[in-house]
Amino acid sequence: MSGATAAVPGLDCRRASADSGSDLAELVRLRDAAARWMHARGITGQWQPGELGADHFRRVMEHGEVWLARTPDGRVAGAWELWWGDEDAWGPQDTPAGYVHRLMTDRIAAPPGTGRELLRAAERRVAGTGRSLVRLDCLAGNGPLNAYYAAAGYRAVGRKQGKPQPGGVPKSFVLREKALAS
Repeated sequence: MSGATAAVPGLDCRRASADSGSDLAELVRLRDAAARWMHARGITGQWQPGELGADHFRRVMEHGEVWLARTPDGRVAGAWELWWGDEDAWGPQDTPAGYVHRLMTDRIAAPPGTGRELLRAAERRVAGTGRSLVRLDCLAGNGPLNAYYAAAGYRAVGRKQGKPQPGGVPKSFVLREKALAS
């Protein structure tokens, strides 16, 4: 899965390491920068700066994967979490899927199209495990982000009220999924 991606030339996606202090620091930096970016645009109900630290990403790596994408000059352009289950949002599921969480891009380092390319990289990783679905949840009140995921082919299939959050109060989400070509 690691290596350059097609749509954003030179973007290199690799798994982050729990043993790498620099990987963990970059993940926290990206998450906080994304939260500040949302706040500056009036999106205050989703992520809060300082809400998640390195321990959060270490915990995710115990049962899932965290990926970093770098530009050809080595700058971190984005990241995402990939889980192999999400019963808090989706409940027990008969069809195995990959669950994308915390898709983040660096608003300075990321070339145009990076967010979509990170989604495609996650989809390729999920397909490589033999799963046929990618799922994600999106804050119900974030209209622009819901439109973004819909345009990327993720259809709304339900809602989850009161999903527990790693750094705050439970929130309501739109459940979205995309079938992968076999």
